[in-house]
Amino acid sequence: MEYSDLSDFLRKRREALQPEDVGLPRGRRRRTPGLRREEVAALAAMSADYYSRLEGGRGPQPSVEMLGAIARALRLTLEERDHLFLLAGHGTPPRSTNSDHVDPGMLRILDRLRDTPAMLLNRHGETIAQTPAHVAFAGEQTNYDGFERSEVYRWFAHPEERALYAEPEVGTHSRLLVSKLRTVATIDGPKSYAASLVAELRKRSPEFAEIWQAHEVVVSHSRTKRFRHPSVGELELYCELIDNRDQQQTLIVFTAEPGSESAEKLRLLSVLGSQVMTG
Repeated sequence: MEYSDLSDFLRKRREALQPEDVGLPRGRRRRTPGLRREEVAALAAMSADYYSRLEGGRGPQPSVEMLGAIARALRLTLEERDHLFLLAGHGTPPRSTNSDHVDPGMLRILDRLRDTPAMLLNRHGETIAQTPAHVAFAGEQTNYDGFERSEVYRWFAHPEERALYAEPEVGTHSRLLVSKLRTVATIDGPKSYAASLVAELRKRSPEFAEIWQAHEVVVSHSRTKRFRHPSVGELELYCELIDNRDQQQTLIVFTAEPGSESAEKLRLLSVLGSQVMTG
């Protein structure tokens, strides 16, 4: 691990970013070029002291999880992320279709949607990034481990995860999740992570097993969804999907008809999201 090179790289990448690049206000008294260390730490969900020691060449070797969080916070490209891992004494992570690395362009979109519920999913239905408004809307979804990271696993293994969806949506969403997982498992083959997820759910959930047995590949559904939020009540939202084909990730954005009651409730959720970030 080359502390001096790692320190220099982190500092140069931090100084190259402006607050508006990551959705932060510039403020009046900004003397530091680029972002402040504490801002990078907050974006990476780590302590400011830890990041400061790491950039200052005084910290312990960071874990791959910490490095991944820093790469996202600094909006690194795949090549820059690989360089960061090498400087920190780790091998480069595999560039698989299950990568949690988020393209900087996709992160810029998320930064500009802070007041809108939006989340980024990988091909296994794992949430790898959320806007503050989406955390207020659906709860924190990026802190799970193992199979729990997958929405489809939580949906069938823990039915309480369905509480946000109004009753007419539940059956269709169940079938939609299974059909998407079937597509990935078919592409990846019987020894893949997706196949392991299928096997576990077939053992754990009779409902999943029954839907799987139906062998549906395409499930007809509306992009307009109804939800029941514990704080703001019923919502009717439109789900817009933006695909990143290179990394096989999907950005889902929830919007409401302008001037509607649901639009006003989304505005309230954006306030809740701001409180989540500052609380």
